[in-house]
Amino acid sequence: MVIEFSGVVSAPLDEVFAWHGLPGAITRLTPPWQPVRVGSEAGSLRDGTAELVLPGGLKWIAAHEAAGYEPPHHFVDRFSTPVLSAVVPWRHTHRFEADGPGRTVVTDRVETPVPAALLRKMFAYRHRQLAEDLAAQRRHWHEPLTVAVTGASGLVGTALTALLTTGGHRVIRLVRRAARTPDERTWRPEEPDDRLLDGVDAVVHLAGASVAGRFGERHRRAVRESRIGPTRKLAELAARTPDGPGVFVSASAVGFYGSERGDEVLAESAERGEGFLADVVGEWEAATDPAAAAGIRVVRVRTGLVLSPRGGVLRLQYPLFAAGLGGPLGTGKQWMPWIGIDDLTDVYLRAITDRALAGVVNAVSPQPVRNNDYTRVLAGVLHRPAVLAVPSFGPRLLLGADGARELAFADQRVQPQRLLDAGHQFRHPWLRDALAHLLGATPEAESTGGPHAVRHGAR
Repeated sequence: MVIEFSGVVSAPLDEVFAWHGLPGAITRLTPPWQPVRVGSEAGSLRDGTAELVLPGGLKWIAAHEAAGYEPPHHFVDRFSTPVLSAVVPWRHTHRFEADGPGRTVVTDRVETPVPAALLRKMFAYRHRQLAEDLAAQRRHWHEPLTVAVTGASGLVGTALTALLTTGGHRVIRLVRRAARTPDERTWRPEEPDDRLLDGVDAVVHLAGASVAGRFGERHRRAVRESRIGPTRKLAELAARTPDGPGVFVSASAVGFYGSERGDEVLAESAERGEGFLADVVGEWEAATDPAAAAGIRVVRVRTGLVLSPRGGVLRLQYPLFAAGLGGPLGTGKQWMPWIGIDDLTDVYLRAITDRALAGVVNAVSPQPVRNNDYTRVLAGVLHRPAVLAVPSFGPRLLLGADGARELAFADQRVQPQRLLDAGHQFRHPWLRDALAHLLGATPEAESTGGPHAVRHGAR
């Protein structure tokens, strides 16, 4: 059977085709709800090979066919995993056609016995993600930069590094093991090498132990020590590197505002709150001061709840809500400052490229919701009920009293005022749209129409 899915992208033909050959493209196009990860990328659309790792260690190997390579109009890959490819044959032709000035029709033509209904969600996501990535990279265009990133293999780091490389930038991953490639450098957080940041234009510092966990002394120490000391050492190194970075972007968190702020609207100018996380975040942000004192532009990205089925709270909730077992936490009245993973990576991209942006930036959606509303929307996107409220003692047993108060029941109505004042464009400011995109429940994924789907069919 031959299946075709098409979408329109507001970008020139040559640009759209070339984007697919850049490092990170397959990562950006892999739907986050699918239980796969990118093992390796194809070095060439002409004759390279890409590898996706499936559950249980199974591998999907996609080999590109030289005979099907004709830039900028099409390239072809086929499923070439031994044995499995005989059971599930797959030949995928990626076609690109100009559709007037600055517009391209992208068509995925797949020869496979897999039913079209099972593939529609994936291709609707790919077309929308491609269009939105190109639009974001156009909004925040900058001549190619060399960007050093800590925490590059984490949830945010994986998404951000792929967005950067598909935008033409070079990413140097700062890793704690021995470097294996020219785009890796060994980083010792306690005592970084003096040449670690040589030739680097920008630093993005994402590394830090997860705050999720029971708030015992050991966990608190790991959260604090993984952030404050390494951040200060890295900022000091940036300050004394002669040909080093012009911008230092550091992760931070809305925990700065404390956990019990109620209906108070919290812009970046709001005072620090009380509690363990508020104290840690205050010290964490202050640890970047050596870079700022040296004249480096410093951006501190105070992040809310990052939504992605690949990690964080949504990864835990997705299977529960899909099974109809989800519900609000406690009273459900607490405000949730959330942001979709792609909007967060756009904030980091802007922080790197926008010379006018410095200081604290709240990285949250401009449309915060209460937990009750979040629960209702997530259940609605998945077409499931959500009536099983989680009693307050549940999170307290799991996280401890302090952890439950500062994480599960945190009540923070955070506003991204700096971004709004700068005219920042969010991809998905509304929760329903963000969750639908992340979980493959957009209108074009559930029907044969939609804003990016000009033709979906099978024959």
